[in-house]
Amino acid sequence: MTKGQVYKIHSDFYYVEADNVSHECKLREVLKKQGQKVLVGDFVEINNGHIEKVLPRKNFIKRPSVANIDTVIVVSAIKEPELDFTQLNRYISFAKYFNLDTKLCFNKNDLSSDDSIIEKIFGIYEPLGYDIIFTSAIERIGLEDFKEILENKISVLCGNSGVGKTTLINALNPNLKLKTGEISEKTHRGTHTTRHSEIIKITDNIKIIDTPGFSNLKFDFLLPNEIDRLFPEIHQYSHDCKYPDCLHINEDNCSVLENIENINISRYESYTEFVKEASEYKKQIKFNGQKTETQLKQQHNKDFVKINRNKRQEARNTLKQKLNKGNDYEELY
Repeated sequence: MTKGQVYKIHSDFYYVEADNVSHECKLREVLKKQGQKVLVGDFVEINNGHIEKVLPRKNFIKRPSVANIDTVIVVSAIKEPELDFTQLNRYISFAKYFNLDTKLCFNKNDLSSDDSIIEKIFGIYEPLGYDIIFTSAIERIGLEDFKEILENKISVLCGNSGVGKTTLINALNPNLKLKTGEISEKTHRGTHTTRHSEIIKITDNIKIIDTPGFSNLKFDFLLPNEIDRLFPEIHQYSHDCKYPDCLHINEDNCSVLENIENINISRYESYTEFVKEASEYKKQIKFNGQKTETQLKQQHNKDFVKINRNKRQEARNTLKQKLNKGNDYEELY
């Protein structure tokens, strides 16, 4: 049995690197029947061209589906396309939800001579504890700083199309010659050039997961009162709100609103937008009954859905009713 890491998935084939050798593998039928999902970044055991076992993950994200990430690098462009703070906050909050180490990279620094935007970026994100670097892949500015935050890690790049993620990768290793796209003159947005997630080996010590992007990411998997935990500068005041389920939008005696001058306006606007998305999710699970059990229990090294106490009691009551009906039936005859 050989241990390796899945670096690419195409159709039903899994490409695994083990001891610097690439293996084209299929997933064992027994794992398929068990519903085993294999993600780019998974460590697996292979034998004779088959994946025999998927090893435990230290972390994973669903959109895009990648596993065992050391760092998330949120890449934004200073210009072309214009810096979108809401989208930037979306990526940051998404990474925080999954408790992933996050760095901020602002590319195309050569296209802007406006120092105020740089001051704004530092003013918002440096107090939150984020490492910030500025780069220009074309002018090769800041590449050493970019390379330093990638050293000895498997990093995933996320950001809007056209911000220069693939161009940065090519700048680090020109031999890769990955395909890049141009910015549309009509929409001023980039086009997707990455079609699937893949681990790209930059050097022996640097690996990057290039992904198709996070452009469709929405907070339609959380409840509204969970969103403030993704914004530490908001969450710090939430404990003093009058109502425990306060959403910090228009409630009375809201500590967040009382301290709103201490919160950056673009961050607060992003927060309220994400709350709206979460509110739509809450409506779905309330009226469509789509909420599912999320707690798991282990038995014989397998995960099973853990039914909550109320549901277990309901099941017992139903069983007792059936037994009583059975006894009544026997007594009639």
